[in-house]
Amino acid sequence: MFASEYDVLSLDFRGHGKSGGLFTFASKELLDLDAVVNYAKNYSKIHLAGFSLGAGLALIYAAKNSNIDKVISVSPYTDFSKIENHMWKKEAWAETFKKFELMRFLSIRPDIIPRKKIKPVDIIKEVKSPTLFVAGSKDPTVYPRHTEELYNKAECEKEFKLYKDGIHAEDLFLYFKEDFSKMCLNWLKR
Repeated sequence: MFASEYDVLSLDFRGHGKSGGLFTFASKELLDLDAVVNYAKNYSKIHLAGFSLGAGLALIYAAKNSNIDKVISVSPYTDFSKIENHMWKKEAWAETFKKFELMRFLSIRPDIIPRKKIKPVDIIKEVKSPTLFVAGSKDPTVYPRHTEELYNKAECEKEFKLYKDGIHAEDLFLYFKEDFSKMCLNWLKR
């Protein structure tokens, strides 16, 4: 979606897909994001777009780094330990099966060692980058109240979009592709 107008760098966080290491549930993944931003440091503008875990990490990164021009945060969590993730509900797993993404889901390699995590809700007031907050009203994983709370506490230039009947993260893009794409591109061009 962005590649038609921007250079795009995309990553799988550690412990996901073909990336090495173990998934640390948001305690070390900022190092991965930092490596990508450092790679892009010669660009005149750096925007972050994140979905779910990536959305929360984009907010944390923007709070700690002044070199981020804009942020798009889709289905961000307020606190990793407060994610609802109702795995037993069909809404939480049906999309994985519908898109034949079972191998993607099974490719996550978790680290079992608990580590301290930064909570987006604790640092949201430090975000100075203009931020677009996006949520789905029927998200079974990160309830929209997370996104709304972050939006309400943010003191930066901001906008909030709630997709009625929308679900989680990248599924908002997949099911509302034209509107989602237009909204994000318009946000970046402002």
